[in-house]
Parts: sequence; C-alpha cells; structure tokens
Amino acid sequence: MNHHIQQSITCLTGILLIAGCNTEPSRSITAVSWGGSYGHAVNEGVNIPFTGETGINVKVEDYNGGLAQIRAQVEIGMIHWDIVDLEFADAVRGCDEGLLEPIDISILPPGPDGTPAIEDFMDGTLTRCGIGKLYGSGVYAYNKESISGPKPATMADFFDLVTFPGRRGMRRVPQVNLEWALIADGVPLDQVYAVLDTPDGVDRAFAKLETIKDEVIWWEAGAQPPQMLADKEVVMTTAYNGRIFNAQVLENQPFVIVWDGQVLDVGQVGIVAGTPRLKEALEYLAFATRAESMARIGSRISYSPARKSGMPLVTTHLTTGIDMAPHMPASPANMQRVLHYNAAWWVDHQDEINERFSAWLVQ
Repeated sequence: MNHHIQQSITCLTGILLIAGCNTEPSRSITAVSWGGSYGHAVNEGVNIPFTGETGINVKVEDYNGGLAQIRAQVEIGMIHWDIVDLEFADAVRGCDEGLLEPIDISILPPGPDGTPAIEDFMDGTLTRCGIGKLYGSGVYAYNKESISGPKPATMADFFDLVTFPGRRGMRRVPQVNLEWALIADGVPLDQVYAVLDTPDGVDRAFAKLETIKDEVIWWEAGAQPPQMLADKEVVMTTAYNGRIFNAQVLENQPFVIVWDGQVLDVGQVGIVAGTPRLKEALEYLAFATRAESMARIGSRISYSPARKSGMPLVTTHLTTGIDMAPHMPASPANMQRVLHYNAAWWVDHQDEINERFSAWLVQ
C-alpha cells in the first residue's frame, strides 16, 4: 500500500472523533457545584470567562454535597468529576481520606494590588486540599404574608410553635440544626460547641429538635426552601442565605431573613484526587479563586468573597443595582449574633452524629 495512503488511514482511524488530523483535542473539565441560582452565578461569573480566557470548556454538574460520589469515583479509579464546590468539613475530611488533591498555595494568583495569595485570603479559609471561595451562611427566613402580628426575630422564635404556629422547613442533616437547637435553648454563641462536645449537650440539642419534629418538613436541595415559602407550605424555613436573596430581589418574594444565630461558613473548592485533567483543573482553580472571580459571583448572589481584596469589589447587584452590603453574611450589621461553623468538630463527630440523627428521624 502506498505509504501516504497508509499514513492517512492511520490518521483517520486513530483520531476520527477529533476534528481532523494534527488537531489538538479541545480541553475540558467537569465542575460540580450546588446548582440553582448559585450555579447560574458561578457559570456567568467564573465558567464563561474562564473558557473565554483559556479555551478550556467547562461541563457543569450539580449535587447536594457530601463525599459519597467523589469517594465512589476515586475508589474505582474512574474520575469524571474534576473540581468540586465543597462544604468546609467535607473538604477537610475528603483530604484526610485521600479523595482530594493537595494544593500548593503558591500557584494561586496575587490580589489585584499584588498582595500574595497566602496573605490575601481571610484567616481560616485555606486548608491542605481546599481553597476558600465564598462565605455563605445558614439562616432562617419567613414569608411576610404567612405571619400576621409580631414577626420572628430570634433563633428561639423558630422553635416557638405557640407564638408562631405552623410548619418549619429544615435541611435533612444534623449539621447546623444541632447548633441552632442549642442557641434556641439559650446556650450563648461562644459556648455552643463546648456544650455540643458533651453527651449531655448532644442530648439537649436533640431534645430541643424533638419539640418541633412533628412540624418539620425536611429539605435536601437548596432550591427547596424558597419554593416552600412561596407555596406557603411552611411558615418559616432554614435556608442558604443566597437562595433567599435571589428570591427576594429577582422574584420579588416577600421573604425576610432572620440573621440572629446565622451560622457563617466558608465554602471551599477542591480537586478530585487522580483526575487525568489535573493541569486543567489547577488552571480553573487559580481562576475561580481570583478576587475578581469571587466578586463577579458576589455581585450576582449574596455570598461574601473569601479574599480580603475581593470584599471592596462587590458593591451593587449586577441585575437590579441594589446595594449588596445589607444582604452579605459577612457585613458588620449581620454579624451581631453570628456563630462561626466549627468544621473540625464535625469532622471528628460526623459519623456518630449522622447515625444518631438518621435513627432519630425514623423514631
């Protein structure tokens, strides 16, 4: 067979799915996040500009948190997720289990003024396998149309079925719910984890949850709480602050956030261990954790940047032009009675508490 014909056949059969011979395949990664209004903000604020700058396509998948899907991929060695938005405790735990790639902080870009990344990130937002991205908070909210007379103003009010009768919405996990139960039961904010660190404290938290259990509708996805409020399926519900914000400003829903007892946490971004697309994932990570990228998200949904230099970049809401400061969880006015989520405590106690919570749910 003619040498040139043979070469052509080899080329065609070997790379038929690529658009022609001698063409480098298009690079892509899969980025996994929380979906919904937050997912839209990430897509517009990070994914689209990232592809525009690097040529790397971003495939998006949604999930509800946890490590089960990451663990399954790593254990069988078939990695199809590359970069994942993680709750802080899951980032720490996933790193300990070898499910996430360690990250060298030196690869991260400096702040806009040249401040090295290590100095620009807020204290406590960096871990061995996770890079802080945004501060969000667990709050509760109510629909003004569902409550006549006095309005809820404290965490204790959420648990008060006499003054505020009706259904409650809560996420179907023990995390944060136990903390709120203790706050509602009168435990000072600076003592919540010390109390929770004792068997009596855990019993006390479950006992408080028991007082409203029959009225609770459990949710799993972040889109559910605003929908339950809009449908008046519940009188009030715990929620991610950004989901309520979007319903308030984009859908004109008459929702009110109660910031008392908000649990402030920093979401991290991590890379799945063993991804064959590590180079692209690291490029995405560096881009997504720029101050400007965090601010593009924060201008679309009310989550505060994890970089000091990112905070001043968030001024008004991109779509409506409203001032973002009153809606940001890390704003001084909303930090009057805040509990900082203790991820280390949950990493140490998660298995036993999850087991007890699951058993309690079906009692």
